[in-house]
Amino acid sequence: MTRIREMDISDYPQVIKLWTGTEAMLLRDADSQQNIAKYLDRNPGLSFVAFNGEGIIGAILVGTDGRRGYIQHLAVNTHYRGQGIGAQLISSAINTLEKQGIAKTHLFVANDNLNAQGFYEKLGWFPRDEVRMFSYNSSSLNNV
Repeated sequence: MTRIREMDISDYPQVIKLWTGTEAMLLRDADSQQNIAKYLDRNPGLSFVAFNGEGIIGAILVGTDGRRGYIQHLAVNTHYRGQGIGAQLISSAINTLEKQGIAKTHLFVANDNLNAQGFYEKLGWFPRDEVRMFSYNSSSLNNV
């Protein structure tokens, strides 16, 4: 039986293993345990894990700027896909954001990750072609 609960920093070893093993997951140095701990502290109650007797089989990292929600990483173990776990994680995040008055949530998907794009579209998400993401890196490190 799969259950959903709030993510805790003690989940990090299992969650990073899941994220690292997920195709097209764009991870950076900013996804270190220390940085994820800060993120969870700044966004309490918004990120979730799915687990069963085998451990964590799904995870979603979610934050807000007070106006919009942002889904950073969603992954479900390949052996458990197609069972609605990803949809449950998304629903948990959206419902929690709505309780905080956040009606709109954004996420980023790699251009070549067609499986993820199809998944989100089935859940009612839509692409935003009228905007383009820009990034600025003030660090000397490229993988931040």
